[in-house]
Amino acid sequence: MTSQTYAVKGMTCGGCVRHVEKALRNTPGVTAVTVDLASATATVDGTATFEALAAQVSEAGYDLASGA
Repeated sequence: MTSQTYAVKGMTCGGCVRHVEKALRNTPGVTAVTVDLASATATVDGTATFEALAAQVSEAGYDLASGA
């Protein structure tokens, strides 16, 4: 299991943080998620691929970028 931090684009409020967290948690292989509005990052623990995470976040209306 690995932990990766990604940049998240498009978050402007606490509601955005909750939407991104929910999208990431619903990705198969994710065991833990921390999303930070101030730094616009998401730290994800688990085995999910970046592509799977990015697709889930995109469906929620935000953009995930590799590297924070």
